[in-house]
Amino acid sequence: MIAWILLIALVLVYSLTLPPLLKRAGLNGILGYIPLVNLVLMLKMIKRPWYWFFVILCPGINLMLLVVMNVEAGIAFGKRSTKDQWIFGLLPWWGFIQLAFKEKELPYLGPRDWTGKKKSTAREWSEALIFAVIAASAIRTFFFEAFTIPTPSMEKSMLVGDYLFVSKLSYGPKIPQTPLSVPFLHNALPGGMTNSYVEWMSLPYYRLPGFGNVERLDPVVFNFPHGDTIMVDPFYAGHDYYSYIRKEAIVLANGYEFYAANPERFDQMARNNFANKKVCQVCGYERNQRQPRALAIGGVRYRPMDKRENYVKRCIGLPGDNLSIINRQVHINGVPTQDPDGVMQSYRFQVKSPAALKKIYAEYKVNINDRNSMLSADNETIYQSSFTASDYEALKASSDVTAIEVNNDTIPESFDPQALFPNSPLYPFNTWTRDNYGPIHIPAKGETVALTPENIATYRRVIQNYEGNTLQVREGKAIINGAPAETYTFKQNYYWMMGDNRHQSADSRYWGFVPEDHIVGKPVFTWMSKEDPSYQETGELRWKRMFRFVD
Repeated sequence: MIAWILLIALVLVYSLTLPPLLKRAGLNGILGYIPLVNLVLMLKMIKRPWYWFFVILCPGINLMLLVVMNVEAGIAFGKRSTKDQWIFGLLPWWGFIQLAFKEKELPYLGPRDWTGKKKSTAREWSEALIFAVIAASAIRTFFFEAFTIPTPSMEKSMLVGDYLFVSKLSYGPKIPQTPLSVPFLHNALPGGMTNSYVEWMSLPYYRLPGFGNVERLDPVVFNFPHGDTIMVDPFYAGHDYYSYIRKEAIVLANGYEFYAANPERFDQMARNNFANKKVCQVCGYERNQRQPRALAIGGVRYRPMDKRENYVKRCIGLPGDNLSIINRQVHINGVPTQDPDGVMQSYRFQVKSPAALKKIYAEYKVNINDRNSMLSADNETIYQSSFTASDYEALKASSDVTAIEVNNDTIPESFDPQALFPNSPLYPFNTWTRDNYGPIHIPAKGETVALTPENIATYRRVIQNYEGNTLQVREGKAIINGAPAETYTFKQNYYWMMGDNRHQSADSRYWGFVPEDHIVGKPVFTWMSKEDPSYQETGELRWKRMFRFVD
């Protein structure tokens, strides 16, 4: 609201003050009353290129450019002191009114003439830096943005340590919703959790036209849907807050059975732990299972949509699809689909010697976090890692491997049976596993569905969080925006995203649909690739992966 008041006030100030200023500059002052047209004349008054006008129309970038224009407008009338430039840069509402009506005697001098004069080094560098930031911000917002792969969920197509360019033009660039932010930083200042943006300056969602739409099997970068609320902790900020609420509640209840008896009570206790006590019991268990203790966090925080963590997955389901997973195989509308090249599943295997195991890890580049082992009933060591289908065939034929079989989850997780979307204790959701999942219907824009207790659980977050309605359920009936509702019509398209490393990916199976307004772009090009010691043991450059297109 404050942002709109300031913007409207600035438009009014321009319309009131530019006519007399343009007239003093020898231009047509009458046209100064017309919004946007007066900005074209303002560019002429400060002798800047006319095509700057198109940059002014780009939210976010235009804020920086308008600051430059306002300062130069003041300079054109002799307001050249450091104090004056700060006033015109940060308080143009005051500066323009003073110049137009209180300081009528100040003549138009024009932009400062640097002909034959040498600018100071500081001025040359500051001007170059300002326009470099404006140009780079325009490219980052509307064309390409750099992105780093942080986890192994997309192996083998994208590896941890790959540096990618993401095309905003593929699906259409989004207008920044929080335009007042530190350039080139996504959501936090370096070295901590301080926001790199201000929330009071916000704009509604709008997407410019792109080259196409999201297609099946496209790799897609998107704003994490469950990232609207985060734990203020550098490690947990990018994780699913809602899953941690549930896991915390289960820990506080001393087990799922007690939690299921009164989930609302224990969920509220978990929220109180995170928000008020600023501790996370379950985080402490995960970090140190031998000596579990409450882990201190910085509380919780809301994040606007465009400042949520960026995730990358592959689009498996499109709007209107019915999706199910049967024995690891994705089915769309009842038909088995062809897995993209490089999809990985988890396998259990045994080897003839430690040397053979080391050879397998090296040859198949198994990341450190994917090297697991367990003891069988007869005290034989069984190893577990993820491989592609072709890797499996090669290992099955290898003399180094004595036995190998694919994992197939058939039993829901015992600690948290509600781990999978729609995170409900209702049947049949409580029987789903990551390898045997669904069926589930993916909403399409304009599609109307009859509301039932089962699909209310599926579409609750869509109706409430993604499409901005209130939703209550009374005796199995939906109350939307205060009125009984038997049907619901979706306002936008939704997508189903999954990682290629199927058993090492937190994806739509856990947090559900990705709304169209969360889509950021398509990764198209790997410009650098460097091993991460946390996953690949060394920090070497991967030369063969550089300067190649993303599959």
